[in-house]
Amino acid sequence: MKRTHFLFDLDGTLTDPGCGITKSVQYALRSYGVEVTDLTKLYPFIGPPLRDSFMKFCGFSEEQAMEAIGRYREYYTATGMFENEVYPGIAQMLSKLKAAGARLAVATSKPEEFAVQIISHFGLEPYFDHVCGASMDETSRTTKAEVIRYTLETIGTDERSRVLMVGDREHDVLGARAYGLDCVGVLFGYGSREELEEVKAYRIVDTVEELAACLMEELTG
Repeated sequence: MKRTHFLFDLDGTLTDPGCGITKSVQYALRSYGVEVTDLTKLYPFIGPPLRDSFMKFCGFSEEQAMEAIGRYREYYTATGMFENEVYPGIAQMLSKLKAAGARLAVATSKPEEFAVQIISHFGLEPYFDHVCGASMDETSRTTKAEVIRYTLETIGTDERSRVLMVGDREHDVLGARAYGLDCVGVLFGYGSREELEEVKAYRIVDTVEELAACLMEELTG
């Protein structure tokens, strides 16, 4: 079965947001008297919904987590959003897929408003039919599965066997599986091979070049 639609996670899959996200988390935690100097310790915040991460990694209540998100966004909207870069080879891969007839969409746990700005800032918007993400107020599409459901509704296809998700973390794989989709896991982002193997990613690739070959194979059959 040929794939016709490809859904892409954003952070850790299309772009490397490590600097901006970790500095934004650092800024938020500082307001609670927590100083983190080694930003690599904040890498687990990259990918999953922020509310979940503040609760899981900092022991915050849901109310505290929502407050922390507000602090996070003070830095992120002013500076952190664009402390980010597209992985080398991504634009070329998207261009080839688009030219070959693929339908492309972004499905990210990041608020949709931010995702649209990032995709536009890096000149990637011509490749995507839709950019889908979480709600800004964190009241809807708060899990990756909910974002994927929303994306499927937006692209308007019932042939889920023709849709393939691409992401770098376990929640991408599990969110896709919740709606009957396979997910290709990438190792150039922030997930490990062990993480992706444990949740049984459909395929796992090491590089953007391998991802491009994989997706062209899925598209052309």
